[in-house]
Amino acid sequence: MLAKIILMFIIAYLLGSIPSGVWIGTKFYGKDIRQFGSGNSGTTNTFRVLGKTAGIFVLLADVLKGTLAASLPLLFDLPINPMVVGLGAVLGHTYPIFAQFKGGKAVATSAGALLAYNPPFFIYCVGVFIILLFLTRMVSLSSMIALPIIVLSSLFIGDWILTLIASILALFILYRHRDNIKRIRNGTENKVPFGLGYKKDTL
Repeated sequence: MLAKIILMFIIAYLLGSIPSGVWIGTKFYGKDIRQFGSGNSGTTNTFRVLGKTAGIFVLLADVLKGTLAASLPLLFDLPINPMVVGLGAVLGHTYPIFAQFKGGKAVATSAGALLAYNPPFFIYCVGVFIILLFLTRMVSLSSMIALPIIVLSSLFIGDWILTLIASILALFILYRHRDNIKRIRNGTENKVPFGLGYKKDTL
């Protein structure tokens, strides 16, 4: 059983390590997105550097990594909480072995793990994020504000493991956003081209 658990976590890490943004950028656009924009290899920087088509594909791929990883306990027939295994994919996405251990901020992959574990709560979390994104027009700030809301909301479900994992992910993702926090304070953080106040910015 121990061997199966170890193998499962290795697979979860390898799934998370697939650098979809880097591979798509280099193969189809001739760009390593880590050398442009924020220098991040995740979904947001892909949208910014490569455009909508690549961004959507990378978003789906990064979510799928978390979903597949969190589904491994069912495949291996092991009594382990899917969110725990999802942490392996989050670690892989953030420190990918296939991309010199320079990865993304793990928001999409974490969401993918949640999708496999609790789809209704996943939909709720996406709704919270979209509302915040409309209000702030900043993906990073929306993610950071959504995190404590999601942790507090998980308390009402009565699933202590989900609350614990959500708290760990919240702290980790906040840590990964430390450069974004500096840019927000300096007023230099990028904004999406929609949402509250967008027309004012374009006048």
